[in-house]
Amino acid sequence: MEYTHLSEFEIRSGTLSMWTPELAAAAWRPDDRPLTSVHAGYCASVDPADPLPGRGRWIGTVFEMDAPLDRSAWRETLRRWHTRHEGLRTTVTTATAGESRRLVGAPAAVDIAERPVAGLTDGARINEFLRDTFEQRLSPLVWPHCLAATVEHADTSDFTVLVAADHSVMDAYSQAILILELRTLYREVIAGAQARESVTFGSAADFAVLERARAAELDADSPAVATWREFLADGAMPRFAPHAQRPAPADLPQPSVSRRLLDLAELEHVEAVLDQVRHRTSVAVFAALAVANQQRFGTDRMRTVMPIATRPDLRWMESMGWFVNVVPVDIALQPGVGITEAMDLARTALRRSRSANDASWSRVLDLLEVAETPRFGISFLDIRVLPGYELVADLRGRTLRAESYSSDEVFLWVVRAADGLYVSTRYPAGFPAEVMDEFLTAFGQALISITATAHADTSVGGHPSMSAIAPAGPGEVPTPTEPRDVGADALRLAVQAG
Repeated sequence: MEYTHLSEFEIRSGTLSMWTPELAAAAWRPDDRPLTSVHAGYCASVDPADPLPGRGRWIGTVFEMDAPLDRSAWRETLRRWHTRHEGLRTTVTTATAGESRRLVGAPAAVDIAERPVAGLTDGARINEFLRDTFEQRLSPLVWPHCLAATVEHADTSDFTVLVAADHSVMDAYSQAILILELRTLYREVIAGAQARESVTFGSAADFAVLERARAAELDADSPAVATWREFLADGAMPRFAPHAQRPAPADLPQPSVSRRLLDLAELEHVEAVLDQVRHRTSVAVFAALAVANQQRFGTDRMRTVMPIATRPDLRWMESMGWFVNVVPVDIALQPGVGITEAMDLARTALRRSRSANDASWSRVLDLLEVAETPRFGISFLDIRVLPGYELVADLRGRTLRAESYSSDEVFLWVVRAADGLYVSTRYPAGFPAEVMDEFLTAFGQALISITATAHADTSVGGHPSMSAIAPAGPGEVPTPTEPRDVGADALRLAVQAG
């Protein structure tokens, strides 16, 4: 599954409709549960007078439903979805001074309104219309925070589904799981069946209570704060290859690149070797990125932040919400180091970052009096933790991000998909495209080199080195040869989400 811009997805021509959730004013109730630390800070950072609140902020999902569009059934599908997930019926009020407060809408009061968009059937024009609509209408301060669109394709008896949301009510894992959830709900409605009940649709607001309690326990002597303090010892968030940056107008959108680094045969070859030397795919990814960073930019130290999933219990396994923390990763290489040693160092760095897993990064930065936010991040997702992940590719499923206009942020998303390993990135308009291309090429080559290097290391006596057979620990994604536990712990460790 690629993580890309909507502009890079070819929407087939058809009949467009927008689907908007509605709640009467009387259906909203004040809720004493707090916002998470990051949610509160995010709301405070948004200008309520911004005419384009979704610009650079919205995220979403697009896929093709393998069934004809029954409008009544689709409306009921979306109604059930909003009823199920309290996070989709949650908003904030800024009527009082200080932090935004939570409002929750009654589930029985939710309705879904369809608005056909007449005279717009060309796929390219639909794509442009939707991008403009999401920039104008999606905000953390104004409900609804989630919108849906359908494009009916009468000639093929199916329809495209696009769901877009403000980041405050959705994370990367939510983006991925909603494809099969909406498909299942739609089939239940068509069949006249009741919606599946589950304890795994827990409220994001209940998670916020837990997160804020943990955040309140942090102080200057907490291990997580010490980890971040060391990471920020030079007083600044790390940047990606700042010396390669060139001046560019501030209003230019960031370029985006999405490519398959390894096809399935290449990836499985790499993973077989990783299994021999007891390393996980996530370790290999971070090691290869550190090696590519050293080779292309002459830097022996790669400092970055890593988004991680923070769904600490099964009750939030299938929830819609923003369950993400950020941890620091610091990988220092010796000059000319090989990929085998780089993987050992990367594993050590990933394990070190675990001390910050449960510590709200925004609260930690407050304690350290650091106002700067992360500028360079790397996220990893193994899509095989998702139930029914094989079907996502058949439905042309993509997770989406809005175009960014940052002049200094660089983010990379690496996805272990059903058919190979993908990387997507966004970077400043002033960063040369050829330099990013060379870096991504070096990244792929470093991954491929694992096969030759690891075989060489294990050729004598047929046994890997002692350092290579150290038990693989949390923070690393299971390889295909291991039993696949999709419980909360597996999700927490295997999904490092944006």
